[in-house]
Amino acid sequence: MVQEQTIREPISFSGVGLHSGAAVKMRVLPAPVGTGICFRRVDLEGFSIEAVGRNVAKVSYATSLMKRGVLISTTEHALSALMGTGIDNAIIELDQLELPILDGSAKPFLDAIHRVGIKRQRRQRVYWRITRPVEIVEGDKFLAVYPADHYSISYTIDFPRPIGLQTFDLDLTGDAYESQIAPARTFGFLRDEGALRNMGLIRGASEANAIVLTDAGVKNGPLRFPDEFVRHKILDLIGDLALLGHRIGKVVANRAGHAMHTALVSRLLRDHSLWDEAHVSYEETSRSLKEAEEAAPAFARS
Repeated sequence: MVQEQTIREPISFSGVGLHSGAAVKMRVLPAPVGTGICFRRVDLEGFSIEAVGRNVAKVSYATSLMKRGVLISTTEHALSALMGTGIDNAIIELDQLELPILDGSAKPFLDAIHRVGIKRQRRQRVYWRITRPVEIVEGDKFLAVYPADHYSISYTIDFPRPIGLQTFDLDLTGDAYESQIAPARTFGFLRDEGALRNMGLIRGASEANAIVLTDAGVKNGPLRFPDEFVRHKILDLIGDLALLGHRIGKVVANRAGHAMHTALVSRLLRDHSLWDEAHVSYEETSRSLKEAEEAAPAFARS
């Protein structure tokens, strides 16, 4: 059976928060089975906030968590990297309220995890087997999850030029996340910069940590993928759905965003009739475990 995992050694990062612009130091530490992902504010006597749906606070331009008035902001990229590499248990220490944006993607987190390695733990990993379709519709926005025997995502976006309409399908097995999603960076339009800064946002944004778009095209190319924009939306979605604490089924998104992602999390957490707990007898894993075999996941009722 597939078991829970943590990292083998602590890893450290430093940088600035995308929205706050504040300098921040961050460490990711190994954690025992059953811990899940937990944030710890070392500047506030180690106050802990679990990365779970009930602690979601603000979700406009980033996903933030709050517990008893203490905030953790812009969690999605780190959570995405942990989910993408199969890390179930970790402590994330911060000396500020916002995680570092690094290069705007999940790749620096992923590279650091691979550098220290992944440790298999003794408890079996619990998955959620979706029992019936769950759909959320808001105007032309759509997000749904359907019963399936493995975790996959289909995402469609439609932004003004030069992005336009983009769709990407991802099966989260093998090295797909590492090679196709993790390097995709966050992005924004130069014409929106002034308004966002006046709102107290993107104070740490720069051409080093975001794709900057003008009416003429990409200001700070080249792109890492021709469709890097929709790939980054998948990266965000994986990070937001990590707040469920479990891998799920087939997810379909159309013009969704952080608010809709976390609304789906809340819906699934609120209605336990929508899923069953399950284990898998096999899951294709990333290269860090060096155990890839020719097999498909097989769900078994717990």
